Amino acid sequence: MEIRWLEDFIALAKTRHFSRAADEQNVTQPTFSRRIKLLEEEMRVTLIDRNTLPLSLTPAGEVFLQSAELITRQLRDTKERCQEIRKQEESQIRFISTQTLFLSFYKEAIEPFCASIGMEMDVNMKSSSWLGIDFVNALVNQQCDLMLCYWHPAINFIRALDDDQYDYLVIGEETLIPCSATDENGEPKYALPGMKRKPLPYIGYYENSFLQPIISHHLQRQREVPQLQTLNENYHSISVKAMIKEGYGLGWVPKRLLLDTLSYGKVALAGEENWHIPLEIRLYRSRLNQSPNLNQLWNSLKEKMT
Repeated sequence: MEIRWLEDFIALAKTRHFSRAADEQNVTQPTFSRRIKLLEEEMRVTLIDRNTLPLSLTPAGEVFLQSAELITRQLRDTKERCQEIRKQEESQIRFISTQTLFLSFYKEAIEPFCASIGMEMDVNMKSSSWLGIDFVNALVNQQCDLMLCYWHPAINFIRALDDDQYDYLVIGEETLIPCSATDENGEPKYALPGMKRKPLPYIGYYENSFLQPIISHHLQRQREVPQLQTLNENYHSISVKAMIKEGYGLGWVPKRLLLDTLSYGKVALAGEENWHIPLEIRLYRSRLNQSPNLNQLWNSLKEKMT
């Protein structure tokens, strides 16, 4: 049974005339009559009394009319709700970010800015557990509209976005700083560069994360070779920070995550400025994505940055 047969039947019940009902349904009368006949065959009962003028419904037809009106009304309402959902989804901007940037930058800068211009973001919280390359793949495969990430020339996997198809905005700066828990005198328990005979316990990141390639690149270019022994590796700076704070070793953490902790005196810098690593915070998009809302947000952010 087709939905249009129900609509045909409702039109016929209203007009009580095959020709007028066919005109209302924008079909020829033979086609209309055939569809009513198919409906009756499907229901295995006569719905229209063709021997009266004007036409009338049989008792079965009266019962069927009530159901047909209910079904078509429910279908129409459901279609409207589905369209509203589609419009809402199209108006939202799909956003991905690393866990660290979500906690230290998105909530502080991007979310308030979007609220100020009435823009709604759909943040994919699953992305907080992704590997670095997963972010790039999500943008390349059009699974997101915007990607917030750290940038440094040492991050090889992000070079896939150097193509003209992609655009980015530098919307902030960050610094990776080495830190350590403090001793009873308030001094760092571990301090760079360390000694060869007694390497410093190092709380690092996995190689396929955003930050480990940056740290490795920077350490290889120091005059003094840091004496480090990897104790633990993580994907997230929050985990690195927690282990540092408990005194397990030293590690590099984005400065934004450490401002409060440093002021309490439980954690201190574990090295001079030559051990600090500057980063960019970038927002990437595909130029092929011409969503009006995305363009509006992008242009608003660009104006704010200039």
